[in-house]
Amino acid sequence: MLTVTSANVNGLRAAAKKGFVEWLAGTAADVLCLQEVRAEESQLPEAVRTPAGWHAVHAPAAAKGRAGVSLYTRREPDAVRVGFGSSEFDGSGRYVEADLPGVTVASLYLPSGEVGTERQDEKIRFMGEFLPYLGELKERAAADGREVLVCGDWNIAHQEADLKNWKANRKSSGFLPEERAWLSRVFDEASYVDVVRALHPDQEGPYSWWSYRGRAFDNDSGWRIDYQVATPGLAARAVKAWVERAATHAERWSDHAPVTAVYDL
Repeated sequence: MLTVTSANVNGLRAAAKKGFVEWLAGTAADVLCLQEVRAEESQLPEAVRTPAGWHAVHAPAAAKGRAGVSLYTRREPDAVRVGFGSSEFDGSGRYVEADLPGVTVASLYLPSGEVGTERQDEKIRFMGEFLPYLGELKERAAADGREVLVCGDWNIAHQEADLKNWKANRKSSGFLPEERAWLSRVFDEASYVDVVRALHPDQEGPYSWWSYRGRAFDNDSGWRIDYQVATPGLAARAVKAWVERAATHAERWSDHAPVTAVYDL
């Protein structure tokens, strides 16, 4: 069995002080994909920089205090690659992948965007470059006898069931028609599978992000924007998937919750 967890930590140094270290010590995951680490490796406390029992790879952004992705694996990876061959985005701390036996696992932090700003333009450019790469990655992995799993904060709610207040967010970044259509292309053209949705086809959510404003968490007024996206062969081996939602608002160490899936390999 392979257990994989993805989590946007909303700043790993801050999360480490709020309970992430204790959560890490107790997780049964074999692979952990982190996003929005927001720190250079040297700035991280040792407990999360090089935790005992893990092989850690950190890919910080060139821009200080922004983005940043990490991969933790129980087994030492056969190979690690930062970025996906993009002159604009390979130094932005948004993608890292590792080869493990039979599977390539990646941690992705897709730009969040903001309608009417350069941030949204950046998001569209990233999406434009990343979709072809997903196709190439799938083909390359298949030629090597591997499956692919891309985990992370995709910053897009694909369907109405993926956010509580979808009617009020039809013109918001993260639920724009063009963003949702792009994610459909990931599933239809590139032939990847949304693992959580495949296992929970009729469920509202399960949401993985709640705003810190108001009582969004207490009211479960959230968004499902954190995904495990797999090639069909691996997705077919997923036996269960869930969101590790904190019991109370006070116990959260991020505005996101970890998304975990178990694969029967």
